[in-house]
Amino acid sequence: MEDSETGWIKTTCAYCGVGCGVEARPLSSGKLDIRGDKSHPANYGKLCTKGIALGETVVTEGRLLSPTLRSGSSEEEVDWKTATDLVAKKFSGTIEQFGPESVAFYVSGQLLTEDYYVANKLMKGFIGASNIDSNSRLCMASAVAGHKRAFGADIVPVCYEDIECSDMVVIVGSNLAWCHPVLFQRLRAAKQSNPKLKVVVVDPRKTDTNEIADTHLTINSGSDVVLFNGLFCYLFDSKVINSEFVDNHTQGLEEALLAARQDVQLSTITGLQSQEIQSFFYDFAQTEKVVTIYSQGVNQSIQGTDKVNSIINCHLATGKIGKEGCGPFSVTGQPNAMGGREVGALANMLTAHMEFDNEQHKKVVSEYWDTDNLSNGPGLKAVDMFQAINDGKIKAIWIMATNPAVSLPSNDMVIEALKKCPFVVVSDCIKQTDTTQLADVLLPAQGWSEKSGTVTNSERRMSRQRRLLPSPGMAKPDWWIVSKVAQKMGFLDAFDYLHEGEIFQEYVGLTTIDQDQSPRAFNLSGLVSMDEVQYAKMTPQQWPVAKYQFEATQNRFFADNQFFTPTKKAQFVAVRHCKQIVETNTDFPLELNTGRARDQWHTMTRTGLSASLAGHTPEPFVLVHPSTAKHNNLTSNSLAEVSSCRGSIIARVTLTNTISKNQVFMPIHWSDTNTNAGKPCELIDSNIDPISGQPEFKSTPVTIKAKDYNTIAIVVCRNKLVGLQASYWCLQKVKSGYLYRIASNQTSERLVAQLTLLVERTTNSRMRSFEKQKRNECVRINVLDRRCDSLITVKQETTHFAQAEIDSIVELCERQTAFEQEGELFSYLEPQIEV
Repeated sequence: MEDSETGWIKTTCAYCGVGCGVEARPLSSGKLDIRGDKSHPANYGKLCTKGIALGETVVTEGRLLSPTLRSGSSEEEVDWKTATDLVAKKFSGTIEQFGPESVAFYVSGQLLTEDYYVANKLMKGFIGASNIDSNSRLCMASAVAGHKRAFGADIVPVCYEDIECSDMVVIVGSNLAWCHPVLFQRLRAAKQSNPKLKVVVVDPRKTDTNEIADTHLTINSGSDVVLFNGLFCYLFDSKVINSEFVDNHTQGLEEALLAARQDVQLSTITGLQSQEIQSFFYDFAQTEKVVTIYSQGVNQSIQGTDKVNSIINCHLATGKIGKEGCGPFSVTGQPNAMGGREVGALANMLTAHMEFDNEQHKKVVSEYWDTDNLSNGPGLKAVDMFQAINDGKIKAIWIMATNPAVSLPSNDMVIEALKKCPFVVVSDCIKQTDTTQLADVLLPAQGWSEKSGTVTNSERRMSRQRRLLPSPGMAKPDWWIVSKVAQKMGFLDAFDYLHEGEIFQEYVGLTTIDQDQSPRAFNLSGLVSMDEVQYAKMTPQQWPVAKYQFEATQNRFFADNQFFTPTKKAQFVAVRHCKQIVETNTDFPLELNTGRARDQWHTMTRTGLSASLAGHTPEPFVLVHPSTAKHNNLTSNSLAEVSSCRGSIIARVTLTNTISKNQVFMPIHWSDTNTNAGKPCELIDSNIDPISGQPEFKSTPVTIKAKDYNTIAIVVCRNKLVGLQASYWCLQKVKSGYLYRIASNQTSERLVAQLTLLVERTTNSRMRSFEKQKRNECVRINVLDRRCDSLITVKQETTHFAQAEIDSIVELCERQTAFEQEGELFSYLEPQIEV
């Protein structure tokens, strides 16, 4: 929707599940001006660092521009007809020979809801299998399973406004300040305006979220069920149960309470002092309005679903749900994880919040889609799907807008599976990712700023993502690509869409069917009559949508105490704490926790394009307690090798007292395209929650040791180096191009020679200037070309470059870039950089 006076276009951010409104204005340079949308109820104009930098990431560099066929080391660019003909032929042939269960789709929270809907419709409705799952399985599957067990449907009951209306906010397993910064800003502002608001952080680590915490419960990793079972029993024993609500609107209290009482030794298991436990219990019991926010520290666990239900049990027991300022709140990490759940793009869902175990639901969907080939039951979830590929059961897979060769556990198995798979299709906007390198067919998809459709955020609010820029090359919408293949597989009429608005109207209609006979939470009946113009102008809508919402609404579920179970009552769920499948031991005495860095996103295919974002955390790091570092002979800023029973990776050591002595922490973002040794998922095994299928990313037994090198180097050059071979290297985007951090066991002279040849081959320019310094037994060599486009700096007998040195090196090259852009001549000055 464009304001003709200013040229600002309203859209939605590309990153986390907060779903911030963005206003963007195209520039003559091809980039975008970005600002927050003050009218959007998710953020009211606030943006985080990643959102602010969106305009820096809309570059064509590295984009996949044409359909591409791969065979061995050769590749051929082809037209869309050739590519879609081949994909349709291969999938149809595989199904004919091996059956529908031999093919699979692995999709993504980066898809728009319309894309998700079409992919799910093809797989479940017309191929007749349910082997479609999403990278959202890694994010919120445990929350979904917990919601369905307790409420009878996948419902987040609260609104963002409830955080600001609450008197107590409990944040469990979430570094909200880094992972959902705009929600954190809203909470911080609420705390400033309401002195009574108490914030409790439950987390093994002390993070930036503690900035506004009144209490930090440094709980042992994986012990959340014990803590909340203890709270559940305390609420009952203290007689603060909401008896009217429990008696009339819930079931299963006795069984849940009996199970909770089996979890004893609270202090021993949680690692918390009895006094701080009792204080937390008392505050929860005595505070009328409590919101409990939980995220990946809860979900990404072999007991994630039980953790979710242990939290929900406490809210049900006190009736702190369905009211302003109250409720359990799962915040998703994906921009459209909720949209995928709405249209069924997970293996265990049907569509439109309908279920496989309901015969009427299957009848409704079959008739609506006009198909007699609807899948009859759940398919393979993410981890099991890739295991099936590795076992030869799945012989063709289509991966859309995600990078499983980096993000899934048992990373070596996933890569081996894709290498063995007879036919791998990848739709992406980026050409070089760890996953695209394993594809037989690459299909160029639109990226954020080129797509048009809808996304749904963590408070169930649907917003438009609008097209801002033309698509580079031959890039197409994901729904268009899937539809073309579906038509060529013989399903012409069912996928004959002209634009995304038609798809939206189709799935909106599906949400309204049979609602009178069997009401479902997900209902968009108020949007049924929208035409194309109204869809184009649609403002944010929070479901359920009984009528079009011209102003922002706050729809809280369960205010009427009616749930979506067969009895209309909420269900207490009996849960018990269980130990980790693999525990630390003498060989692997430390526990690896993984998560996000503040300014990066997933595998950095977008955020990695921004120089401003790269500066916050420029290379893989491992947080280590000083005592642990001393015990393992580690020093600050040195490189260390982190190993598990699966393999080893290398990361920069950061010493901190914010982590326990028996734990280390690493971010998830680095891949083979930006480092040769920093993927945490190479260490992590495929242990999953048996109910949700979500992998355990928070507890992997590891060991750590110093990794010493003879020589280190910094290389700054305009283009990425091709064929870099080094013991350790990491890539960072800077304004003048790219910065490489390199470590090697070669002598400084040999490394200089190797890098000089590599840079000259990549940049096609002669490295001419040479400088050698020696101070305090530290040898330093500078080599650069006449125009300072490229600079190599090598040091021997040291562990790292000081940040001031790096800044000086980058500044020298960026100064040349600025002069070149201004059309001025640049005369080379010898760099004055101290050793």
